Amino acid sequence: MIKSMTGFGRYEKTTETYKLTVEIKSVNHRYLELGLKLPKKLNFFEVSIRNLLKTYIQRGKVDVFITYEDYNEEQVCVRYNKSIAAEYLKYIKSMSEDFGIENNVRVTDLARFPEVFNLEEQGIDEKELWAEIEEVVSEAAKRFVESRITEGERLKADLVAKLDNMLTYVDFVEERSPQVVNEYREKITAKVAELLGNTQIDQSILATEITLFADKICVDEETVRLRSHIINMKNVLNEDEGIGRKLDFIAQEMNREANTIMSKANDLALTNKAIELKTDIEKVREQIQNIE
Repeated sequence: MIKSMTGFGRYEKTTETYKLTVEIKSVNHRYLELGLKLPKKLNFFEVSIRNLLKTYIQRGKVDVFITYEDYNEEQVCVRYNKSIAAEYLKYIKSMSEDFGIENNVRVTDLARFPEVFNLEEQGIDEKELWAEIEEVVSEAAKRFVESRITEGERLKADLVAKLDNMLTYVDFVEERSPQVVNEYREKITAKVAELLGNTQIDQSILATEITLFADKICVDEETVRLRSHIINMKNVLNEDEGIGRKLDFIAQEMNREANTIMSKANDLALTNKAIELKTDIEKVREQIQNIE
């Protein structure tokens, strides 16, 4: 099966204590580029999440959005910093003595000073939390891959149709090329006869001219290689995964052969068919950019 590089996957898990949501989407890219956006609380797991995603995704510009809502209020507690409060009192007392000002600081005043009271989250069980994250990320990634496979099957069907059509172009070129040589033979023979009148034509010179022309426009090697590339590409489309770069290389070789055929064409029908061939190859190359 082949996979498209465009895809989307989303999975959400809600319990009594939290809601965890993972959303994955991607577009074309030559290599794998993972963009990960997650809450500060989950930053510790970023490397593990990236490594997990790489087991599902090989290529593409992939954006991953993770949200985490904690419903458990007991996870936050108030911390009293006694040493900091003592420092404040010590310096307030010193200020009172230095400037002869009454020390009228009350407990409620002291409590408002920075860092005397802090809200902090209680320790979390990292192993337990990672198990939840791993489950949700994996489920989202599976759905993401499924969407890529679905789109990939559509791409494959379209590519196979284009490749089959290109084979008909190759057939035409192979059939038409000998006809062009025969037409040239008839044309040049008639022209020489017209010029020489009743004078006998030197068949060896005529044969040499026709041979040179035939060699000049001969595209047998090009059509054989092009047919081979087309069949090879159809076979590669049946491979499992990671075929995007291989297909791109084959398409480049196909384009090279088509360019040579066009440069050798000495016939309007062949030229038009070569243009159609190059047009389809370009369409194939564009489609291949969507394959992982």
